[in-house]
Amino acid sequence: MTNDLPDRLSIDPDSPHYDEAALADGVGVRFKGEEKTNVEEYCVSEGWIRVQAGKALDRKGKPLTIKLKGPVEVYRKAPEDDEEA
Repeated sequence: MTNDLPDRLSIDPDSPHYDEAALADGVGVRFKGEEKTNVEEYCVSEGWIRVQAGKALDRKGKPLTIKLKGPVEVYRKAPEDDEEA
């Protein structure tokens, strides 16, 4: 696996932007300079993230999300970061 992360990535297995290999390595997202742990999907080139909107679910049982726009930085998490969490 290369160190390059995809421009767009989703944690939903039904999404065309889902990449299990990239997620298995651990991906960190920094949005507007702040670390985010509740990101459902991101796009670096378009500058947005999708986060869950409360506990509401759609009719298929998936969480409702909202799109937040701003600068997005993604990086690979170090193995020790996962152990501390």
